[in-house]
Amino acid sequence: MNSLAESGLAALRLIAEADPLLLSIVWRSLTLSAAASAIAIVVGTFLGAWLAVGRFAGKGLILALLNAALSLPSVVVGLVVYLLLSRSGPLGFLGWLYSFKAMLLAQSVLVLPIVIALVRQVVEDAYNSHGEQLRSLGAGPRLSGLLLAWDERSALLTVALAAFGRAIAEVGAVMLVGGNMDGFTRVMTTSIALETSKGDLPMAMGLGLVLLGVVLLLQLLLAGVRAWLQAADAQGSTA
Repeated sequence: MNSLAESGLAALRLIAEADPLLLSIVWRSLTLSAAASAIAIVVGTFLGAWLAVGRFAGKGLILALLNAALSLPSVVVGLVVYLLLSRSGPLGFLGWLYSFKAMLLAQSVLVLPIVIALVRQVVEDAYNSHGEQLRSLGAGPRLSGLLLAWDERSALLTVALAAFGRAIAEVGAVMLVGGNMDGFTRVMTTSIALETSKGDLPMAMGLGLVLLGVVLLLQLLLAGVRAWLQAADAQGSTA
């Protein structure tokens, strides 16, 4: 197909007809990103809450490293995970390279700093407002952080959505450690790159449209959660 319009119509036809190959790639992408986000949220919530309320030597250095990790290119994260999982690497005995597990590890590592940073900010703001009350009740820093994280769980929904959005749009890291193998480690972003290079524009455009739809849905959900939180805050202030 030489016409852009024809390719676009073919892409829409693939989506409308629920093409099995397209659906398998989309499902693999959603599963991978959801699992990586869940891991990062569980680990990142504890670490973020701890950083928010903890007082210890070297905290400034940790925060500086965390801020640096936020801007790390995904290919650098993929390279580090690749070296760890390669046959000569310290985790080579696991045999995870070019597998779904390797992609899951890479995406989790990539998303984790974002979750930690956002949770830390949410919990730190809450601690500045309610920390004195918690200390008067005898709660230590660790318990205070966890209690505040639970208390701010509605705000952490935005963190979860942001984490998933970062994961679903990632391409460099998963391509390096997953190998982009058909039927096993091929996800939407890596498939779009491959199909475009092969000249299969209908499949590339179809996957691109689905990915755009997922990203748009995430933005709508984020906007809805923010509006809900603002309404809840306004209702609480007037009560």
